[in-house]
Amino acid sequence: MTFCSLIFTNTRGSGSVLTCLIRALLSDTVDLNDLFMCLSALSVCLHVLFQYFLLQVCIGISAAMLSRLSVSVRPCVSVCRWVHTKEKGKPLMLNPRTNKGMAFTLKERQILGIHGLLPPKIETQDTQAMRFQKNLKKMSDPLQKYIYLMGIQERNERLFYRVLMEDIEALMPIVYTPTVGLACTQYGHIFRRPKGLFISIKDQGHVRSILDNWPETTVKAVVVTDGERILGLGDLGVYGMGIPVGKLCLYTACAGIRPESCLPVCIDVGTDNEKLLRDPFYMGLYQRRDRSQRYDDLIDEFMEAVVDKYGQDTLIQFEDFGNHNAFRFLKKYREKYCTFNDDIQGTASVALAGLLAAQRVVGKPITEHKVLFLGAGEAALGIANLIVMSMIEAGMSQAEARKKIWMFDKYGLLVKGRAYETDSNQEAFVHPDPGDVKSFLDAVNVIKPTAIIGVAGAGRLFSHDVIRAMGSLNEHPIIFALSNPTAKAECTAEDAYSLTQGRCLFASGSPFAPVSLEDGRILTPGQGNNAYIFPGVALAVILSGVRHISDTVFLEAAKTLADQLTDEELSQGRLYPPLSNIREVSLQMAIKVMEYVYSKGMAFRYPEPVDKEAYIRSVVWNTSYDSFLPEIYDWPGVSHSPVVD
Repeated sequence: MTFCSLIFTNTRGSGSVLTCLIRALLSDTVDLNDLFMCLSALSVCLHVLFQYFLLQVCIGISAAMLSRLSVSVRPCVSVCRWVHTKEKGKPLMLNPRTNKGMAFTLKERQILGIHGLLPPKIETQDTQAMRFQKNLKKMSDPLQKYIYLMGIQERNERLFYRVLMEDIEALMPIVYTPTVGLACTQYGHIFRRPKGLFISIKDQGHVRSILDNWPETTVKAVVVTDGERILGLGDLGVYGMGIPVGKLCLYTACAGIRPESCLPVCIDVGTDNEKLLRDPFYMGLYQRRDRSQRYDDLIDEFMEAVVDKYGQDTLIQFEDFGNHNAFRFLKKYREKYCTFNDDIQGTASVALAGLLAAQRVVGKPITEHKVLFLGAGEAALGIANLIVMSMIEAGMSQAEARKKIWMFDKYGLLVKGRAYETDSNQEAFVHPDPGDVKSFLDAVNVIKPTAIIGVAGAGRLFSHDVIRAMGSLNEHPIIFALSNPTAKAECTAEDAYSLTQGRCLFASGSPFAPVSLEDGRILTPGQGNNAYIFPGVALAVILSGVRHISDTVFLEAAKTLADQLTDEELSQGRLYPPLSNIREVSLQMAIKVMEYVYSKGMAFRYPEPVDKEAYIRSVVWNTSYDSFLPEIYDWPGVSHSPVVD
C-alpha cells in the first residue's frame, strides 16, 4: 500500500471510529474493552493525520524555497568553480604527494593560481634531483643525512623516491638500518612532522575512528610496531615509529608499491625504558608497558578495524614486537588475516637465500649442513624453521632436519635438562647434551657446524678464536653476523675474511665496506638485508589478493633470491645481488611469488594475469610528475553554425 493510500484509508476510517465512540458513550450499557479499543483507534488516526499535515507544509515550503533559489543556482555554480580552481594551487604545493616545486609548468602555474608564488624558472626533475644529491654529498653525518632526506619526503614525495632509487646502495643505510636505528633513539629530538598513525591503549574502543582520520582511503599495506624490540636497541616505545616509516619507504623504492597505499602504525602501550620515561622530549605515554589482557584486546581491535575499513586482503606486517608477542601474534592471526612477521619470516627467507647461494661454493646440498645459532629468539627460530622446510623439500625427514640445528642463547646451549627453562617455540631444537659446553667457542668445537648465524644483538661475540675455529673446521666456513645495527653485529667483515684467509662466506645484517686481502683480492661482503624479501613479497601478495601468507611463500622467495645471484657476483664474495639492482630483484621476486600463489590456489584476485611480468611492470609506481592540466581536445568536423539550406 502506498503512503497516500494509507493516509486516505486512515482519514476515511477516522469518521467511523469517532461515530462508534460517541454511540458507545451515549449507550446505557458501555463495554469498557470496546471503549478502550475505540479510543486507541482514534489516537492512531489523529497521529497519522497530524503527520500528513506536516508533510504537506514541508512540501509547500520546499517548493517555495526552490522557486526562489532557481534564479541564483547558475551564478553560484560558476562562482564555486572559479574559487575551487583558484584555491586548488596552494594545497597542491603544500601536499608532498602532489608538490612539484619549481617543476610546475607555466600553464599549470597560471591555471592553478600559483603563478608568482614560485620563482620564474621552470625546472626539470633532473635538475631538482641533482641539487639534492649535491647537498647530500656535502654531509658526512648519517643522522644529518637522514633528517635531510626525510625533509625532502615531507615536501616532495616523488623527488624523494627519485633521489633514493638512483642511489639506493648508498642511501638505504640512511633511511633503513643502521641509521634508522640511531634516528629512532633520537626521534623526539629530531622530530619535524608526524608520519603515520599513532594508536595508544587509551584509545581502546575507538581504533576504527582513528583509522577514519587517516586521509588515504586506498590502503593496501600496513606496517605496525609496538616499539618493544627496535632492531637490537630494545624498547623505544613510540620512538619506534621510524621503523614502519622506513620499511614502507622500501616498499615503494624497491617494489614500486604506491606510497598512498602504505600506512605506518605505532601502537603505544607504554615503555619499560627508564631513560625514555624521564625524557622530557619523549612523545608517547609516560607509563610502563601494559601487559594485561587490555593489550591483546587492543591488538585484536586494531586488526579487525583495519580489515573492516580496507578489506580482508589488506597486508599487515608486524615489525619489532617483543619475542614473547611476535610468535604469539603470528600464530594467532596468520590463518585469519593477510599478515606476516618480518623479523621471523623475512629474516628467515633472506638468511636461507644466503645459505642456498653458499652451496654453489661449498659444493654441499642444504641437507649436509649443520647450523649453530648465536641467539634463540624470533629471528633464530624463524631461520631455523625455514631451513628445516628447505631440508624437508630436499628429501630429509623433519626429525632428521631438526637435528642439524643447534642454538646457543645467553644461558648456554639449548639442551635437555638445562637449569633454565626453554620457550615452547624452542622445544623442537632442544637436543641431548653433547658434552661440556660452557661458551660459544666450546659449542663450535664440539658441534663442528658448517655455518654459524648470529642473531643475538649482543655485539662482537664471534670472537677471533671462534672465527679461527670455523676456519679450521671448514674449507669454506659460513659466517653470518646478522644482528643490527652495525655496532650489534657479531663480527666485522674484515675479521671474518682476514682470519680465514678469505675462505669464509660472509653476510651481515648491516652493510660493511669491501675488504682488501694481503693477496690483493678485494671481497665485497653480502648484506643479508630483509629488503631483498619483503617488498617483492608484499607486491605479489597485494596484486594477487592473497588472504593468508604461508611459510612456503618465503621458501619460494628465498630460492628466487638465491637464483638471481650471478657467478661473477659470487666470485666477488657476494651472497646476494648488489643493492643497486634491488628494484629489478624485487620485481623478479614478485613475478615468481605471484606465479607460485596462483599455482597453489592462494590468490583470490581474478582474472589471473596471463603475462604476470607485463602486468606487474605495468602497475608499479614511478617517480614521474603528474600533470595538473585539464584534458583539452577538439571536436573535429563539428560546426557550431546553423545549417543553411
